[in-house]
Amino acid sequence: MSVTKKVRTVRKRTAAPTDSDPDTDELVLSSDPLHPANLIPELCKLFYSLGWVTGTGGGISIRNGKDKSLQALTCFLIIRSYEFGRNRDNVYIAPSGVQKERISPRDLFVLTLSTRCNLRSPPSLKPSACTPLFFNAYTMRQAGACVHTHSQNAVMVTLLYGDQFKITHQEMIKGIKKGSTNENMMFDEMLVVPIVENTLFEEELTSRMAKAIEDYPETNAVLVRRHGVYVWGKTWEKAKAMTECYDYLFEIAVKMKSIGLDPAAKPTISPSPTIPTHNLERMQTIARLDDRDIKISEAVYELYARSVEFMIDEL
Repeated sequence: MSVTKKVRTVRKRTAAPTDSDPDTDELVLSSDPLHPANLIPELCKLFYSLGWVTGTGGGISIRNGKDKSLQALTCFLIIRSYEFGRNRDNVYIAPSGVQKERISPRDLFVLTLSTRCNLRSPPSLKPSACTPLFFNAYTMRQAGACVHTHSQNAVMVTLLYGDQFKITHQEMIKGIKKGSTNENMMFDEMLVVPIVENTLFEEELTSRMAKAIEDYPETNAVLVRRHGVYVWGKTWEKAKAMTECYDYLFEIAVKMKSIGLDPAAKPTISPSPTIPTHNLERMQTIARLDDRDIKISEAVYELYARSVEFMIDEL
């Protein structure tokens, strides 16, 4: 049988795995700690501890791209690669309505990136309502992962700002990438994050998020008013790191505004403060007293030293 016929036979046999098919577990069972199926439960537990995915809200999705080394394998392995999309460009997504800190690899949904074909659907679990929004990040920004949090810091800034969150001159800005590039922002640049209005149902946010991504080509996040934030990056590491940086900046902005500081205002170098005359006189008096005390201390020490010398001589 030719290779072409073998491929067609395998495609026909494996094109539509069912939810009860145990072979689909191979998509989520791996000894590799960096496999998306192992990373997502680990990160969800971490995000839960930070208060980002409590009450079953929020989530994370990680894309598992093709392994380029497969191109050099034998025809047999190439044929095997068609089975259940094991080596396709797949997307792993945490389910909806579950305790995020308790999910396991078997709870994950797996879809193909190109066709959004559902390769794996765990029985009795609901697919995430965030799925089309995650795909916005994958298809419009070629992201490798996308994080959705219900962080209180993210929600608070949407209550304090209009259609944009802005902040500058903060060190953590340097942890944010410029769009899909590898270039990081600088400390003194203005970080801008678009804010879109919330909807009754999560999937209805898809078009609003897509428009924000188009309108703000340098952003790696979209805030949703009274809801939370979506953050993406080229890899899960970059998405996680930027989510942490954004959340820090959201929190510091809220605190700055609470004491009347504008997070978007560029700081100016203040001249040396003018000391009021009465304070200056008081400081001079204290300085004179300090100087007198020092002189008295020196005299006492000298007297003590001479006494010790006298006692030694007597001995």
